[in-house]
Amino acid sequence: MATVTVKAQLLLNTGEVISCSTSMVEGTETELLTGTTYATAATSIGQFANGKVITQLIQAPTAPNGISYAYLERRGAIVSIIPVAIDGKQSQPCPMPASVVLQAGDVIRVMASTAASRLFSYNVITSNGVHAIFSGIPTGAGNTDLTHILSGQQIGQALTGMRVVSHLATSVDGAKLSTGGILCLNDRGLPVGGCTATVPQNLQPKLNMMGGYNVNLNFVARVTTSS
Repeated sequence: MATVTVKAQLLLNTGEVISCSTSMVEGTETELLTGTTYATAATSIGQFANGKVITQLIQAPTAPNGISYAYLERRGAIVSIIPVAIDGKQSQPCPMPASVVLQAGDVIRVMASTAASRLFSYNVITSNGVHAIFSGIPTGAGNTDLTHILSGQQIGQALTGMRVVSHLATSVDGAKLSTGGILCLNDRGLPVGGCTATVPQNLQPKLNMMGGYNVNLNFVARVTTSS
């Protein structure tokens, strides 16, 4: 696993721009800190911008080889997912998915990956404002049911009684994805919604509001691969 530099440029509600830059080992979820080019020290986002709001991702968190997901964490929970991109594969800035007043202790965490990593990441936002990320690693032909990156729960346990209204997925598997991304299956094994997966090395992943669905107990987010 290589050590790479992950970067991001964040616009605050005050008009300030925060430039973030941190060296990370691929395959290890790591905190993204402010860079030292325009700040005196590498600092957590919550400490640096306490009481302020990230409004725009001028540059989403980017890595040179592979990147799976990023999120704003508060006290061990995801308060906002953060779209990601590959260096040189950014199409346009995007709004921060949630308006969160930052607090001391808030951190941005990023999973930078190798170019060949098959880690599948599925980011969701529910109608009541819950943000969650589910992931899994396909190893060949067959099904992979994704689990929450923090709790290890399947989607039916983590989001039961909620409705997914916005989502994005990332994967390098491309043509190996038999359904083009993920399908959410109900307790009878029937699809009720889904999301196409973007290969970050080809295109910047973006949130979309198509294929939303209600989640109930025993539902699964399933990825099917041909090899």
